[in-house]
Amino acid sequence: MLKKVGILTGLLVLAGFAAAWLLGSLLSAPVHQSVGDAPESLAARNVSFSSESGAIVHGWFASVPKGRGVVLLLPGVRANRLSMLERARFLHSAGYSVLLIDLQATGESAGHNITFGWLESRDVIAAVEFIRREEPGRPIAIIGSSLGGAAALLATPPLQVDALVLEAVYPTIERATENRLAMRLGPLGTVASSVLLAQLRARLGVSAAQLRPVDHVSRLNCPVLIIGGALDRHTTKADTLLLYSSARSPKELWLIEDASHVDFHRARRNEYERRVLSFLRVHLKQSSATIRSVTLVERRFQG
Repeated sequence: MLKKVGILTGLLVLAGFAAAWLLGSLLSAPVHQSVGDAPESLAARNVSFSSESGAIVHGWFASVPKGRGVVLLLPGVRANRLSMLERARFLHSAGYSVLLIDLQATGESAGHNITFGWLESRDVIAAVEFIRREEPGRPIAIIGSSLGGAAALLATPPLQVDALVLEAVYPTIERATENRLAMRLGPLGTVASSVLLAQLRARLGVSAAQLRPVDHVSRLNCPVLIIGGALDRHTTKADTLLLYSSARSPKELWLIEDASHVDFHRARRNEYERRVLSFLRVHLKQSSATIRSVTLVERRFQG
């Protein structure tokens, strides 16, 4: 009887590890999709550029000559630039150039695995460099949803941009994993989370200690607007407050009281656009004034 119990226990443990490995494969699997040309209403052109992630990053770039600045739009996990199209439309109409990209392993950008912000952070760096080549001297803002926001924070060294909007961004990969598994497994979620996270190094070449956006948000050199849903069980209210408390001023917080893990722009379109445009108007305007002031000083010095 003891022998049978031991064998059964061993089989259950092996089955658990196999299930965790399969789940890890599903979560990190690439999500490639043909995206094609941008809608005519956006007046964007197809662009591509190399990234140190190993991918050729594909996207759309809609320029506004002499506009207010440039906004880089970063989609969430398993999503591509199509998910940011409505944001691009209202920003472009408001006078901002916009760059929408597919992060590595999604959309039309190559990649073997989703890495929850690790390799994707290289794509963000490459996108900012692309913007500086295309529109030198213009202020730059980033709007990152979920994984897109995490990728912006994990970029090393910290991104030299003028404003950052973070939507439903996980503070640590441990909390992100535990939250999702607890929704499905209850108290067993913590145990299952440990087994799942143990795969990170072997599968993706990154450790859980390297996937902690909360450790990077305090290093930002720009104003940040942090948005979260008070009813979100994926990135909880506590997670959003932790990220906000770790950020340096100037910073703003918008907790949407009756929102879960949803597209905040789609759920609260009017208020979202009002808040985001107000944030960008203040901080990109200040940046533009600073750039003009520095340029005048340089010209006087050269003269």
